[in-house]
Amino acid sequence: MDAADAILVCAADAVLEGGRGVRFALTAGGEDGTGFVVRYGGKVYGYLNRCAHVPIELDWAEGEFFESSGLYLMCSTHGAIYVPDSGFCAGGPCKGGRLRPIAVEEREQNIYWQPDDYVRPARA
Repeated sequence: MDAADAILVCAADAVLEGGRGVRFALTAGGEDGTGFVVRYGGKVYGYLNRCAHVPIELDWAEGEFFESSGLYLMCSTHGAIYVPDSGFCAGGPCKGGRLRPIAVEEREQNIYWQPDDYVRPARA
């Protein structure tokens, strides 16, 4: 990850294992949207906050992405579930789909995300 282009998301301790994630504003394919970071298996993962089934945000309350067991990410609208460390659909109407990953890095007690050709910083 190019540290010069990385954008701060939050303090690392704000994202707990299998718990609340943290959302951040971005532009995806020219449209305003959000990304999110979660912690699973001791690592942080970032995704575009858009279900593979229907392009709507996943969280049922701000930052609530995991289902009750803390093992899967779940879309609040249609119940699609995703594997947190890969974004692949594990069940529900998203069959064969996956979440759009966003490069994230944890360093110096903070979490950063890296823009790419599709996911850019939010418009001012």
